Amino acid sequence: MQGYSLVFVAAILWSLIGVFSRGILDTGLGATEIAFWRALLAGGMFLVHGAFTGSLKLLHRRDGVALAGFALVGVTLFYTSLIFAIETGGISLAFLLLYSAPALVAILAWLLLGERLTRLKVVLVGLALIGITLIARNGGTGVTVTFTSVAWGLCSGLSYASYYIFGKWILDRYSPITVYAFVLPLGATGLLPLVDFSPKPTKAWLLLIALAIASTYLAYLLYFTGLKRVEASRAVLVATVEPVVAATLALAFFGERLGPMGLAGGGLILVAAVVSTWDRSSPRPHPSERRDP
Repeated sequence: MQGYSLVFVAAILWSLIGVFSRGILDTGLGATEIAFWRALLAGGMFLVHGAFTGSLKLLHRRDGVALAGFALVGVTLFYTSLIFAIETGGISLAFLLLYSAPALVAILAWLLLGERLTRLKVVLVGLALIGITLIARNGGTGVTVTFTSVAWGLCSGLSYASYYIFGKWILDRYSPITVYAFVLPLGATGLLPLVDFSPKPTKAWLLLIALAIASTYLAYLLYFTGLKRVEASRAVLVATVEPVVAATLALAFFGERLGPMGLAGGGLILVAAVVSTWDRSSPRPHPSERRDP
């Protein structure tokens, strides 16, 4: 039971990404700068953690190239696109579209890894696509559904899907501490040329630190610790509470409310995400294979 509790707390911390990011955006910082500081600050914590535990060694030099590629997609692109999705469409929309990732994983695994596209996978992809279409046709209070906001949301889902594809290989070779100690600073470096740094009030710094500590470093550690005690597939089901909590917090703090069709579409996406864990032929999330939104 303790393992599920840890995974649940990690999901709650990830759901706070929307509130923290929205608060920082309101202080005037841009999405790329928020993503940069999140990756840099959390990466520094993992570097210190890795140094104390002796987890900073790579088995082969070529693994560094693979980690750099993953950093560009799983951190530089993922962190930025999620915040842009929050900025342009709202927290609820961003987090529901984020969970299109399992459907995207099925397609990518078929195209890139040669994995079989089963009937169940086709049905789940179809459900997710219907859900996305319903969301795109109906916004709501505080939720802006445009081509741009949906595109950024799907981009975050696509880059999040890289954790499943890439993680099948890299997280069998290295601990999560090692992976994030490398990819987070590398991802921040990839963002550096895109960042237009601006003066930051105390509120912005406090929220950036909270985003890095609570919703990145601590959330990862809790999730990985919990996964040592429970099955990965069941842990993913518990973590699916993330977009639900994120939407609830968006309503409470910012008055966001999806319309009826948007709620129905979000429900279909979450159903597809949950049922995808039942398909034994699907790419299974490794016990340490989880992003931080």
